[in-house]
Amino acid sequence: MKAIVAHAAKDLRIEEYPDEEPGAGEVKLRLATGGICGSDLHYYNHGGFGAVRLKQPMILGHEVSATVTTLGAGVQGLEVGQLVAVSPSRPCRTCRYCQQGLHNQCLNMRFYGSAMPFPHIQGAFRETLVADAIQCVPADGLTTGEAAMAEPLAVTLHATKRAGEMLGKRVLVTGCGPIGVLSILAARRSGAAEIVATDLSDFTLSVAKQAGADRVINTKEEPEALAAYSADKGTFDILYECSGAAVALASGIAALRPRGIIVQLGLGGDMTLPMQTITAKELDLRGSFRFHEEFAVGVELMRKRLIDVKPLITHSVPLVDAIGAFDIASDRSRAMKAQIVFS
Repeated sequence: MKAIVAHAAKDLRIEEYPDEEPGAGEVKLRLATGGICGSDLHYYNHGGFGAVRLKQPMILGHEVSATVTTLGAGVQGLEVGQLVAVSPSRPCRTCRYCQQGLHNQCLNMRFYGSAMPFPHIQGAFRETLVADAIQCVPADGLTTGEAAMAEPLAVTLHATKRAGEMLGKRVLVTGCGPIGVLSILAARRSGAAEIVATDLSDFTLSVAKQAGADRVINTKEEPEALAAYSADKGTFDILYECSGAAVALASGIAALRPRGIIVQLGLGGDMTLPMQTITAKELDLRGSFRFHEEFAVGVELMRKRLIDVKPLITHSVPLVDAIGAFDIASDRSRAMKAQIVFS
């Protein structure tokens, strides 16, 4: 079978890779669609991010949908020919954090397409994939592209849970890539009364507006636009910081009211924090990392048409043009979510 393998920055190859057969409790899948994530782009454009670097060739990809082709021994609840969304998260379920229900903090996590451990965890961008049956969530009624959006949607559902009570809240979202726009959808579904979104790109802001943001602000063109929200100690109850940029975090903190909540999703490296403001306004700073049970919840919300991710899918590119798909995905002036069509 063919797989999409990153060897170094700007060295992406479509290579032959050994096929596998499922064991007990596993299923064999024929990949349908794979979405290109920000971490995939970091590996492609820079060979990694922060201290995480490619040290060996690695198959990329973790946002995928697939069709079941073979059931391993003992597998129930899935059928051959069924479309599934495949969770890339494979916690060990036995370490102390898994035992506490913190599966996203697993000490032995095997997350598709991750260079954090060595040897690296190979990704899911391959024509066939053997997965644990428990990773596969039935996606009947969805398109293959929608099903492949379950992973980034789960990230934002987890962040929304971390934020706490959302009903009637005023929300600021900084950074309107896929995670930012999906955060808008998640916050609105959870009852947010007002959502303001900021970014540097008119294109991404247009998608944010379509997703339901009440106001969008291009902070490159209007650098002082958030200042009005900082009056009287601030306006917003909750900040989803999705850019990973220190300047966005600082401006968002200034616009939060006392005892507001910062949910940090963006992974842009370590940042300097305005600790005096955080202390004086008694703000809560909450990290949000990956997900677990929210993956199946996201699939259910899409199947019930309570969240519509289709407007985020801007490009669908065949496997043979995968390298071009990565170049498209890197262009924020025209791409929100670029996906690779495997079958």
